Amino acid sequence: MTGPPVRSRRLRREAWGFAIGSLGFLVGSLPSYAEAVGTVTTNATFFVGSIFFTLAAFVQLSLSGRKVLPRNMSRVDRYDWWAAASQFLGTLFFNLSTAEALRSALADPDQVGAGWRPDAFGSILFLISSALAIVATRGRGRLWDPDARPWHGLWLNAVGSVAFAISAVGAWVIPETGSYLSLFWANLGTLIGAVCFLVAALLSRRGAD
Repeated sequence: MTGPPVRSRRLRREAWGFAIGSLGFLVGSLPSYAEAVGTVTTNATFFVGSIFFTLAAFVQLSLSGRKVLPRNMSRVDRYDWWAAASQFLGTLFFNLSTAEALRSALADPDQVGAGWRPDAFGSILFLISSALAIVATRGRGRLWDPDARPWHGLWLNAVGSVAFAISAVGAWVIPETGSYLSLFWANLGTLIGAVCFLVAALLSRRGAD
């Protein structure tokens, strides 16, 4: 187990990584930003945001008791570990989808639309992560670090995960028409999710000091 100074540095890196990543998703989801900078830059913003998300999620996974899942881990820590692992895997799916959106934008900006939307696989994994984190913190006193998963951040991340899932549904393309199921909810879900993740990251930043 890492000592307090090392833990504090890693928590700060985790918090800032999620904050910068969330800011990228927040800015990229603004229609005014997409209109001002164009499709390529908008999708590049999402891609950079996803990279910071993944880096922060990896730090969180490394802080979740162990880097790998040992047999002797308590049930509470096991739920917490799987919550972090699910979130990390979800960010990898976002890496892939934002990279594909950027590749498509570079190839033909006119066919991409306003920008990336949360994909189904990443959104499902975020929902699973939030559910596992809620279960884990019901036994907060037995967690590897009772202060590492504050309730405000837990529920903000849960709401953000739901918002990303709504965005993924809204961004589903209807085969018959080639249009989004709901562009309004695709945009709003991404925006709300990014705001929730950003606020949660900034609030958790205080616990790293």
